[in-house]
Amino acid sequence: MAIPKNAKRVFKGIIFDVYQWQQKIYDGSHRTFEKIKRQDTVVVLATTDDKKIIIQKQIQPGYNWFLSSPSGRMDKPGESPRQCALRELLEETGMKPRKIFLWKKFQASRKIEHTVYIFIAQGCKVITKPQLDGAEKIQNLKYGFEKFLKLHDNPQFLGPETQMDMFRAKYDKRFRAQFKGLLFK
Repeated sequence: MAIPKNAKRVFKGIIFDVYQWQQKIYDGSHRTFEKIKRQDTVVVLATTDDKKIIIQKQIQPGYNWFLSSPSGRMDKPGESPRQCALRELLEETGMKPRKIFLWKKFQASRKIEHTVYIFIAQGCKVITKPQLDGAEKIQNLKYGFEKFLKLHDNPQFLGPETQMDMFRAKYDKRFRAQFKGLLFK
């Protein structure tokens, strides 16, 4: 459910805004409902021609070291999800893909208006040095497919957007072949 037009923004943050509205419920009374809105996010499953997947070991202020895929917020006005994915990939890895496509998109939560776009970027090659912002320290690593799948249950891996597919690929042979084919065509 999208935030209704009659909702009032009661908090404006840098990343999150909070909206409230009166909602008629089944017994005829009204209650205050609330929803958070945030900028959409892109996640890039970046692969190389030598059949490796780019995983980032990174640290940001307030967090311990963690592993993730290249990703970021859609925080540039007018930027499409694809443009954001290409920008984040270049900024964080210095890489440009031979081919990039949207694999899937979804709403991360019913209570947060926020779409996550997952892109697959095939044939990535380094063309420049990463251009990290001041709040990022990132080391780009190359993982083989099997090692990548094992990340699904690693507590340092912050990739909830892809963990279920990684888990499924680990145990479903048909899906594993499809997933691997998408990553490395």
